[in-house]
Amino acid sequence: MTSTNPLALLRARLGDRLARLVDFRVGELTRGRLDDHEERITEQEHCTVDHRRRLDELEAGLERVRGDLLWTTGEVQRLVPHVAAQEAQLEDLRERIALTPPGDDKQAAEARTLIEEIQRQHAQIRVRLAGIARYEDRLRALEEERAGQPAHD
Repeated sequence: MTSTNPLALLRARLGDRLARLVDFRVGELTRGRLDDHEERITEQEHCTVDHRRRLDELEAGLERVRGDLLWTTGEVQRLVPHVAAQEAQLEDLRERIALTPPGDDKQAAEARTLIEEIQRQHAQIRVRLAGIARYEDRLRALEEERAGQPAHD
């Protein structure tokens, strides 16, 4: 059934032409943007892969640090009784020196030598404990830094 009405034919042709023009303009405007979006999506996928790799490396490093922290904690717990015993020995010697009459130079010299040796060992232990404390502070900072990061980027 063909319409012989010239006005209807003109409307149909004008409608078709207008539809093609609109399709052309929309296609022209979106073509470049879609390519840009595809490039950005590809770039984001690469970034996500890199972030996941780095996160895996950090998690592995954190596990090593936790193992080191456990070892360090064990060492500190092992050293604490020794330090306490040396402090007790040092205090006993100080009391003996205070009670020792000033005329016994040989015993006083031995006591002083022993006190100096204990003080030297005590200083070494304090240096070790200070190093362990710095190490624990660093581990704590790393764990806090890790806890503040999002799980996946």
